[in-house]
Parts: sequence; C-alpha cells; structure tokens
Amino acid sequence: MVFTRTAGPVNFRHINLWWRWTPGASWRDPEGSGSSAGDRHDHPVVHVAYEDVEAYANWAGRSLPTEAEWEAAARGGLQQMIFTWGDEPEPSDDRLANFWHGDFPWQPDGGYGTTTPVGSFPPNVYGLYDMAGNVWDWTADWYADRHPAKVDKPCCIPRNPRGGDIASSYDPRQPQFRVPRKVIKGGSYLCADSYCMRYRPAARRPQMIDTGMSHIGFRCVVRNITN
Repeated sequence: MVFTRTAGPVNFRHINLWWRWTPGASWRDPEGSGSSAGDRHDHPVVHVAYEDVEAYANWAGRSLPTEAEWEAAARGGLQQMIFTWGDEPEPSDDRLANFWHGDFPWQPDGGYGTTTPVGSFPPNVYGLYDMAGNVWDWTADWYADRHPAKVDKPCCIPRNPRGGDIASSYDPRQPQFRVPRKVIKGGSYLCADSYCMRYRPAARRPQMIDTGMSHIGFRCVVRNITN
C-alpha cells in the first residue's frame, strides 16, 4: 500500500482516496516499480510486513519490543505526558517531530509529507530518535481493544501488560479478512492534528500482519546484555 496525495480536500472517512494498492512496492522500491530507496539509506525502512521484521530481528540477535516496552521507551521517563517531549503541543517555531504539517492529505508544508532521515528531529530524554512520527513501528503484541485487567483488581491495568491472543486480534468489523493483527506504535509522517494525532506515545492502532505500507517500519530491542 502506497500513500498518494489527493488533488484537494477529501472526506477523511474514505482512506482509499489516499492509499493505493501498488504491485512491486517494497523496501527496495518504496513507490513501486521504477522507484528506488538508493538515496534514502538514512531513512527508516518501510514496506515490511510482520514476518519480515521478525525474521530480521531473529537474524540480528535482537527482538521486537512489546507495546508496553515501546511506550516506556517513547516516554523517556516523562510519565503521563501527552507527547514524547511533554504536555505542550509543538511550538510553531520549533519543529519536534515528523508528522503532517499542512492540509491533509493533499498539501503538506515544505519538507513534510514523506519520511525524513533518522535524527532529523531532537531525541527524547532517553536519546531515542523518531519515537513520535516518521514511521509507525511494529510491536510483538497481538492487538486487543483493551488490556487484560488483574483478576483481583478489575479496575486496573497490570504493570507491563501484554496484548491479547491471536484469536482476539481479528477485526470483527471485517470478518471477510481472516488476517491477525499486531499493535503498531508511534504514528508517522501522515499523522495530522486535524485527522488523528497518533504520534502521541499513548496512541496505538492494529495492523494486519501481512500488509506492508509506506508509513510502517520497525525498531529492535536488545535484551540480556552481559559485560
């Protein structure tokens, strides 16, 4: 699926107006046959389905983060803050993340509306780049609408929660698509304040595991480091 700008304002309910099924699109050819990622080696990789990123993580001796791990890293210790940098929206004179600036989905401000090189915007408190915007990141958790509550405290979300199971991850509104979904986090260059604001660390969405898109990538974590 490749993002394609529209010719003018559109109804936000019809996402098919700015997404195009594009045979040949891949991490090597982000816009389809004839395009190339050759001049974007410092950009996040895109058009990777879940099996792709899981295979890479295993090959590299790393792991994909859980949803809770990803969010803890994105917050950088700033608990209960709205954004990765605090509670105040991005100032007009200090650009802090690659999300959509301008009129979505047809007229971005200069320099926006596409991926940017990693490190183009300030890191969070932990020194991590692009925890808000640029591209969504796959996580290891199956999607569920709600986190399971503790048995003895049904009002409370457990510490370091995990997602649901594969059976509950299917989309009940689209029974014709029997494809399980994982949680993705972080938002992307397509997140506009007028549309979704999903570049917030608390935001999340489900993604079918077989579908690569031009605004979804990944990052890995390293566990059990010994000196």
